[in-house]
Amino acid sequence: MILAVPSADSGERRWAWRLAAAGLILAAAALRIAYLIHDCPLDLAPDEAHYWDWSRHLDWSYYSKGPLVALLIRASCTVLGNTLLAVRLPAIVCGSLFLASLYVLTVQVHGRERWALATVGIALTLPLIAAGSILMTIDAPFICAWGWALVFGYHALFRDARWAWIAAGLCVMVGILAKHTMVLWVPMAGLFLLTTPSMRHLLSSGRFWMMTGIGALGGLPILLWNWQHDWVMLKHEANHAGVADAFDILGPLRYLGLQFAVLLGFWFVGWLRAVLAHHPGRESRPEVRYLWWMSVPMVVFFLLFSVRNGGGEANWPVAGYISGMVLMVGWLARELRDGRPVYRRLATAGIAITCFAGLALTVVVHEPVLAQPLLLRLAGPVSADNPAPLRRIDPTCRLRGWPDVAAQLDKLRQGHADVPLVCDSWNLPGEFGFYCAGHPQPYSLGPVFGERHSQYELWHPNPITDPQAFAGATFLVIGASIDRLRAGFSSVESVGVLTHVENGQILAAWPVTLGRGYRGFPMSPWAVF
Repeated sequence: MILAVPSADSGERRWAWRLAAAGLILAAAALRIAYLIHDCPLDLAPDEAHYWDWSRHLDWSYYSKGPLVALLIRASCTVLGNTLLAVRLPAIVCGSLFLASLYVLTVQVHGRERWALATVGIALTLPLIAAGSILMTIDAPFICAWGWALVFGYHALFRDARWAWIAAGLCVMVGILAKHTMVLWVPMAGLFLLTTPSMRHLLSSGRFWMMTGIGALGGLPILLWNWQHDWVMLKHEANHAGVADAFDILGPLRYLGLQFAVLLGFWFVGWLRAVLAHHPGRESRPEVRYLWWMSVPMVVFFLLFSVRNGGGEANWPVAGYISGMVLMVGWLARELRDGRPVYRRLATAGIAITCFAGLALTVVVHEPVLAQPLLLRLAGPVSADNPAPLRRIDPTCRLRGWPDVAAQLDKLRQGHADVPLVCDSWNLPGEFGFYCAGHPQPYSLGPVFGERHSQYELWHPNPITDPQAFAGATFLVIGASIDRLRAGFSSVESVGVLTHVENGQILAAWPVTLGRGYRGFPMSPWAVF
């Protein structure tokens, strides 16, 4: 949907730019679908498989996230079956809708369709955006919801349309069901209103609080579920954010380094220059201030947390770069128009080089075999202590070989009919549940070996919190060494090793042990969140 907004482009050109953007977005979606259908080299990531496992047990919420990701996967799999395409199709749809929101927001603020097309083009060259548009994690629906909340929020704030206030609230509500970070949208919008005198009256208006109330509805099922489960999600999030960790003075530097890297250096510098140029103390245009306030506080928020969590994860502040990208494109366009010739040539070269580098990295991530010769040299030789050196430096190894090792496990299962599977970590059961024949439901022993607890300890019965229900049982255990299993079984026996090899290099190796006479493991039930 393209909202009717003033544009500096003529009517004919407006539709030309819009058709070009629509074609670009649809072409990107079609290429992603074709990539998944035609021998995709990247299997489900552990997180994706974990969320697929959630989708087999629909609930109001889950251990670490809200219910939206599971609902979307289940809806898609109900139509298309339990396939790779079905799990990831919602990410492609959300990614396409997100790009559309970028286009609309750029036109709303800058009134120039060609700038909007440029914003979409830049987004398509960012590996982080490309990954988020094909991997079905919580970020796909979250970023989509944030982008459209910005669009409807703009229309609500600057046009005061009642439907837009409702639509913005609904986007916030949906976003909260995907990722808790969405709750920051309302206070960031509130800060914009509070610091913009001409619009401050909206902060006390009934429509603003109606939007807030609608958005808050997204938290109700999550709160209800947590109340029923001893607030386990809040404890997990506090641990994940490093609230109890010691101060790390290098954390902010690592955080900024990660942000510099994921934005390919050039775009991070461009974003920083733009937010400095349009600082609220200098910028008087409310629409540009809106972009600033919906960007900078998010990045600063996670910067403050980085002193506790060592820098956090690269994708945590990604929503802040949505309006930040629109702000940057406007700033950069004016710099290219008004700057000196040498400056314009350097900036143009920087844009071209960065876009090319981003596309090249995106291709390599989608086809990791292209970079494998170089990575093999960097990984070093195979050794007894490091049987899969490539796995340590190539993150795509975590997404490769799962159908192969699952087929090997299926052969072992033929000799042990009706023996349930149990894994040594929370991130394995989903993979083997998805790729093994018949989609079995594996368990997890992760907390026994120092892993954090997960959703698997909340589904009953399970071997961790309900050991009496499995007393004397026999399991096929994947991942843990025999020595680590002796305390929990009467007898243990190695029955094989699941390995995946590419070009003579071991990418994965999982020992499989037959454990008989389960008697449980001595441990504190919820020691690690």
